[in-house]
Amino acid sequence: MDTQNLRAFTLVAETGSFSGAAQKLHLTQPAVSKRVALLEQQLGTQLFDRIGRSVSLTEAGEALLPHARNVHRELLDAEQSVRDLSGEVSGRLRLATSHHIGLHRLPPVLSDFSQNCPEVQIDIEFMDSEQAYELVLQGKVELAVITLAPAAEPCLITRPVWHDPLDFLVGRDHALAKSKNTTLAQLSVWPAILPGLNTYTGQIIKALFEQHQVELQISLATNYLETIRMMTAVGLGWTVLPRSMKDDSLASIEVDEIAIERTLGLVYHRDRSLSRASSAFIECLQKSGDS
Repeated sequence: MDTQNLRAFTLVAETGSFSGAAQKLHLTQPAVSKRVALLEQQLGTQLFDRIGRSVSLTEAGEALLPHARNVHRELLDAEQSVRDLSGEVSGRLRLATSHHIGLHRLPPVLSDFSQNCPEVQIDIEFMDSEQAYELVLQGKVELAVITLAPAAEPCLITRPVWHDPLDFLVGRDHALAKSKNTTLAQLSVWPAILPGLNTYTGQIIKALFEQHQVELQISLATNYLETIRMMTAVGLGWTVLPRSMKDDSLASIEVDEIAIERTLGLVYHRDRSLSRASSAFIECLQKSGDS
């Protein structure tokens, strides 16, 4: 099979459109359509159902997709292996990270890495930690620096880098700001503004309340921590955020015998060979860590 045709097929499946794939490949839409048509002709089967402007995988397309992704990943690994023979740390490093880590943790790491490896081009994508996990699983990025999942994924290697304490916080004018020795039960009476319970941070908070058999009263859930901080500061509820995000607009709530934290760290695929650039970045990352 022609690898360019397979790549076009993969991108149509991932973007859900021929135009989206064309944009990523820097081709015209007819050119992408032709590549997919050639692949369908070679396989003797239809890979996509095209209904109006909607594109969806057929059963044959679903069967082909994981293999096409593996082929692309192997080609990238082969290209990197040849580059590594030169002995220079160069090439491209694709990195996924969360907005919070990119703002609060990564800048000194990136500065150190850029000084040590000026020939490496870094492509950084900012997204939720959960999305980054999926990209690593699919082989679309080499490394992810994110909030680590509560449960381990067998095909991924995770390396803790930073402990990230979480604090119960409230606006300074909120009634809870004057409370001492607060309990989870007392907190549950008030509305909470929390990270989405589908996020890893949200799962940690949810598990804590379930463990103590206390119900959460959630008025708002969002994945944007800066939004949570702002809405908490104006008195719309209490929250749980990384300690590093506390500012003068917020007050800490001391909850009896409760201390929670999350772990920030590195994730990469167990079956992926690390390039020299990846290994050099990991070294810089671990030097900055506390884990």
